[in-house]
Amino acid sequence: MDFSFSEQHEAVRETVRRLCQTEHQKLVAAAEENEVLPREVFARWGELGLLGVRYPEADGGSGLDKVSDCIVREELSYMSQGFASSWSAHSHLGIWPIWKAGTEEQRRRFFRPAVQGRKIAGFALSEPDGGSNIRALKTRAERADGGWKLRGSKLYITNAPIADFLLVAARTAPELTGGAISLFIVELPAAGMKIDKLRKEGIRASETGLIHMDDVFVPDGCVLGAQLGNYPVILDSLSENRVGVAANALGMARAAFDAATAYARDRLVANKRIGDYQAIGHKLAEMSAQIEAARWLVYYGAWRVDQGTLDSATAARVKLVASETAVSVSEQAIRVHGGAGIMREYPVGRIHRDALVYVIGEGTSEIQKNLIARDLGFRF
Repeated sequence: MDFSFSEQHEAVRETVRRLCQTEHQKLVAAAEENEVLPREVFARWGELGLLGVRYPEADGGSGLDKVSDCIVREELSYMSQGFASSWSAHSHLGIWPIWKAGTEEQRRRFFRPAVQGRKIAGFALSEPDGGSNIRALKTRAERADGGWKLRGSKLYITNAPIADFLLVAARTAPELTGGAISLFIVELPAAGMKIDKLRKEGIRASETGLIHMDDVFVPDGCVLGAQLGNYPVILDSLSENRVGVAANALGMARAAFDAATAYARDRLVANKRIGDYQAIGHKLAEMSAQIEAARWLVYYGAWRVDQGTLDSATAARVKLVASETAVSVSEQAIRVHGGAGIMREYPVGRIHRDALVYVIGEGTSEIQKNLIARDLGFRF
């Protein structure tokens, strides 16, 4: 067994760290305050090959692997989850299904410009009235001359306000089965589609939308893969992305821990560093152990993706542990800071708000536990 990262992996990490420190960090405060992500970061990510890091070179990607993908996520998230969330919604959910199941023409029109950062993508799955049962979604696609018309609503869609195209999941048959769910590529702006930008407590720099669709026309050429029934593609995409967002959570946990450790070294009480008090030292020790455990579970999950052996239960375990670790560590970081922890001049409050998103988004912790329990042979 070899637990070391390759030279190539370390080069990817150094590239992203340098990018964050020299170019992105100065943009974070304004992006968070104004809740506007600078669009130019996508072009920069594309220029550096970061949007296509896990896709083959033959398809326009950088030809690396899922481990590299998770390194990019971890380092972007260490700086700002708002930036990392937008990167994730674009580089995986928005384009992975096109790479995996799209026609050659769809890859040419949408996937390749997206990995180059020339087009911004998003994935519209969640609905206002829906829970976690994808097969029960209400957005409908009905046959029209030369294509389809979409009717319905989507909620909490990352990148929707800034996207050039969205992958939209819609029902193409009345049955509550996987075969009744299909994916459509919708170019924006689109007649009949209204996108309202949402204001959020967490990941504020990442722009999120509520979408209303009233007879949005989609030509036949924009049905993913030129065939109906894309439910398996959706499930595979979500499973792999759970490993991905676990790396996002790891980056947040690291950032919160480093901030807390620095504060514990600098803050003096009774001429003694607060980290030298056992109560604080124990908090930091436990946080360190949690992060180390989450780190290796995340990269084990990435390795499983690269080996082609990832299953839904493993993805659920990875996501559950990492997301809950980020919430726990960021809360403890606030406690280490004391009153300073809720001041905006310190990052830990922002990190905690952002971390809470990932015990809900990409499948709640409860859904992850359901998947794990089913893998153990239990049914609810």
